[in-house]
Amino acid sequence: MMEALQNLSEEQQVRRDKLKQLRADGADPFLITKYEKTHSSEQIKSGFEALENTDVSIAGRMTSRRIMGKASFAHILDEFGAIQIYVKTDDLQEGEYAKFKELHTGDIIGVRGFVFKTRMGEVSIHAKEITLLCKSLNPLPEKFHGLQDRDLRYRQRYVDMIVNPEVRQAFKVRANTLRAIREFLDERGFLEVDTPILSPIETGASSKSFVTHHNTLDIPMYLRIETELHLKRLVVGGFEKVYEVGRIFRNEGMDTRHNPEFTTVELYQAYADYNDIMKLVEELYEYVALKTLGTTDVVYQGETIHLKAPWRRVTMIDAVREYAGVDTAKWESDGEAREQLKSMKLHTEPNWTRGDCLSALVEEFVEAKLIQPTFLLDYPIEISPLAKRKRNDPRLTERFEFFIMGGEYGNAFSELNDPIDQRERFTAQVAIRKSEGNTTAQVDEDYVGALEYGLPPTGGLGFGVDRLVMLLTDSPSIRDVLLFPTMKPKAL
Repeated sequence: MMEALQNLSEEQQVRRDKLKQLRADGADPFLITKYEKTHSSEQIKSGFEALENTDVSIAGRMTSRRIMGKASFAHILDEFGAIQIYVKTDDLQEGEYAKFKELHTGDIIGVRGFVFKTRMGEVSIHAKEITLLCKSLNPLPEKFHGLQDRDLRYRQRYVDMIVNPEVRQAFKVRANTLRAIREFLDERGFLEVDTPILSPIETGASSKSFVTHHNTLDIPMYLRIETELHLKRLVVGGFEKVYEVGRIFRNEGMDTRHNPEFTTVELYQAYADYNDIMKLVEELYEYVALKTLGTTDVVYQGETIHLKAPWRRVTMIDAVREYAGVDTAKWESDGEAREQLKSMKLHTEPNWTRGDCLSALVEEFVEAKLIQPTFLLDYPIEISPLAKRKRNDPRLTERFEFFIMGGEYGNAFSELNDPIDQRERFTAQVAIRKSEGNTTAQVDEDYVGALEYGLPPTGGLGFGVDRLVMLLTDSPSIRDVLLFPTMKPKAL
């Protein structure tokens, strides 16, 4: 702390000296506990006709100031926008205009005065009283020069929102999106629940967990990588429609679409299958788009995305046939599948099955082509450990993912409810993890035990809230829709 104080800029020192003087004069702004506001900037500007010449009080951050002798103009920024104030020496108590001139941009002030419109037509407040509510000890960066570096903006979101107040809009859309999702599900009889974030076991799932330690129990604990298994336990217990808006943690890479902690919505509906869930996804996305943007045509990175139902449905096998020219239905063995991929100069592993090869072809040739909303159906069992097998082809499952702009937005299936099959798949998954060097992965025996009491036929869905908000706000990076994204510490 002492080192930081020794490296103060001249401007920072000036502000601290001013604070010291204020305190010596008995005017410490940090001792003020509240301020009575009557209106916001938006209320004053939108309600000008009714408020003209009416006394109001507002509060906010002073973002600009123009001193002109005995009169000055400044702009105050509150949560809803900026409004101009007009300050004239004759209209303030003696000595108050001089105090106003000693304020700095960034200071938070309260203003009482009457509403009027300048000769230039700008709705403003003619100040009669100004109160310093909080002293800003750091100068604000210049809007067009000081905070354009994206890394700095993500690290100091609080400054980003001051200097670039339009950034706040994305987070208002995010809040409205979550509200709309809850409204949609609540109206359809789903019950919102909370399930544990910490787990005493690391499951065999492919995602890597964050690990911590519980001191009292003296055991390792793992931050959840999904909410799925607890939610399905609740369906076993008798709830027929449940959902959770949950924070998820995965100890994996970071890029424009991935952050180590992110938000998902998972839901489960008893006596439904993946066809019912497809219909629900279409209705949900349409509902959320209309609620947040007022339209189902969303412009994302120059492309107009049509969210109105119905969305395209295509199986993985048909999509590979269409986009890669490969008829995987004709493969008669795993070896034949691997050989075909090798002939196409694609990577394979010695233990890959036909399902693994089909998945690789989808990733290589199909996903990037799915621009408009598309349900990609019937995933191989090898990569779908929790999905129910298709009755007409047990190598495939009743699973879909949906894609927009070439990216995956959600995952759903008719839930596997056969406890014997589930234990076998979990065991195989754990064996793969251990062959990769993970010695802590376990079968979730309690979940399998729950299935042994009986899980009714159930349709389930999980989708990322962050990616949906990216779409609705035309944001190219997940960091643009996270208030405080994970960042590498500067010292590293």
